[in-house]
Amino acid sequence: MAAGGGARRVIVALGGNALLRRGQPMTLENQRANVRLACDHLAPIAARHELLVSHGNGPQIGLLALEEAAYEPAPHFPLDVLGAETQGMIGYLLEQELGNRLPVDKPLATLLTMIEVDPHDVAFDNPTKPIGPGYPRDEAEELAARRGWAFQRDGDRFRRVVASPAPKRIVELRQIRWLLEHGCVVICAGGGGIPTAYRTERQLVGIEAVIDKDHASGLLAREVGADVFIMATDTLAVFVGFDTPDRRAIVRAHPDAILSEHASEFAAGSMLPKVLAACDFARATGRPAAIGALADIEGLVAGTAGTRIATDVDGVVLAGA
Repeated sequence: MAAGGGARRVIVALGGNALLRRGQPMTLENQRANVRLACDHLAPIAARHELLVSHGNGPQIGLLALEEAAYEPAPHFPLDVLGAETQGMIGYLLEQELGNRLPVDKPLATLLTMIEVDPHDVAFDNPTKPIGPGYPRDEAEELAARRGWAFQRDGDRFRRVVASPAPKRIVELRQIRWLLEHGCVVICAGGGGIPTAYRTERQLVGIEAVIDKDHASGLLAREVGADVFIMATDTLAVFVGFDTPDRRAIVRAHPDAILSEHASEFAAGSMLPKVLAACDFARATGRPAAIGALADIEGLVAGTAGTRIATDVDGVVLAGA
């Protein structure tokens, strides 16, 4: 936990919109422009608090997989290797742009982060994690037949889905703690971490999967003793009745209450993992988690913006109540 002077240990999990907005071409220029905007908001937090940043990588890892699939004679690059590539690329952009906004003597580090999973996790029997772009039905069916990929409908298109096992252990946790204790802004656990498992007692190997970013970030937040865990997304808060005229923002909620009263309203591929990760963190630590817009990061840290999930809240409080 951060020490003295009002400083807090803050982990911010950046949603994919921080790197690529829905419908944008996946060009380097677009990604860097979005990273610059994200770092405009993150820099003031890094200047006053201990900051860890994690991030999504769904579009990026999907693009790498698509590029790799285009070269039939080339050897197959598994998802753990592609995940490591995206951690390096995205971490480079974040570290450079954030460093451009902080004092020159403020240390920053991007750490390739492996996360252990159970190779027998039931998630391997039911791929659900979407990666990459959407395809028309005929293209998705052709790729499924040629590459053995699984697809699920996403609106009027189809996206590749892969196994998403639960994160068990952060391999580089000791290094992350050391960097924090020496005043470093740490960018780590990108894309949910590089999925790995032990083949024998001492032989760590990569696993063909993508770990959910929010659950991996929640594990990270618990293990480093974060004072607040923030999931920055493209909505102002968690909403009930999201697609109805009666939609209302959840201002604050107890983890048990939000899950018992509203869990069925949250989309499995987007908001539900965030809510579950927030609830797990709040229950395990007694500290708050927040979900909201990156532009409101100051308020999310202070507990005055977005949706605050904490054990000191009674029930579920909606906006306007």
